[in-house]
Amino acid sequence: MSSTQDRPTFDTSVPHIARVYDYWLGGKDNFAADREAGDAVLNVYPELASSVRANRAFLARTVRYLVAQEGIRQFLDIGTGIPAANNTHEVGQAAAPDCRIVYVDNDPIVLAHARALLKSSPQGATDYIDADLRDPEAILAQAERTLDFARPVAVMLVAVFHCIGDDDDPAGIVSKLMAATVPGSSLTLSHPASDIAAAAGAQAISRYSALGGERPTFRSRDEVTALFDGLELVPPGIVVVPEWRPDSELEAQVHSNVWGGVALKR
Repeated sequence: MSSTQDRPTFDTSVPHIARVYDYWLGGKDNFAADREAGDAVLNVYPELASSVRANRAFLARTVRYLVAQEGIRQFLDIGTGIPAANNTHEVGQAAAPDCRIVYVDNDPIVLAHARALLKSSPQGATDYIDADLRDPEAILAQAERTLDFARPVAVMLVAVFHCIGDDDDPAGIVSKLMAATVPGSSLTLSHPASDIAAAAGAQAISRYSALGGERPTFRSRDEVTALFDGLELVPPGIVVVPEWRPDSELEAQVHSNVWGGVALKR
């Protein structure tokens, strides 16, 4: 058993995007500062709540597609956030029980919940890595204890890259992650848009940052598309996430300010 000195600590007076996201999804793993920041953002951009839910549904549809249509059985889900409904391992292992999933995040409360809740099927495996997306080499080194990089891996970067500023070289991070994978692997990525409801988005960023949260970076469709450079986009390409292979016409019409897509490494 670890000592109290080894236990992760975090400042509940400062909002954290994983906990704010949990609040927007209707979760309970958040604190007053997270709820205050979440409400401040929704006051200027109320449609963001539907965007968050649409993004979660996008994740589930892409996992089902990759398992059923591309035969992928390994997932590296970076920036997983606090476990909610339809986690990657739940969706993947429901379709193929032998799926192996590695989750990556760097928030202590996410770590605590992930270790308790992210349980694998008997045939598959799940693991959790406490690491930062800005250090892809460390992520890949630790992921090797669960994933076989000689076989295809689905890299999942769902609603996480807005935490990576331009100075952190987002394209370079994607390139390093995908370089470690073999042909037949995939990249799933979604990202808040700077070119949809731009004024409301800018206000939302300002409100969130003013309350102590790290300043997120929204990006345009062209900037998001560039992150898939060298990969083969799966139709319909880069679209707002409700329009990526929706399960119904009604689902496709949900408002979203999030671009998303899936691409294959050939």
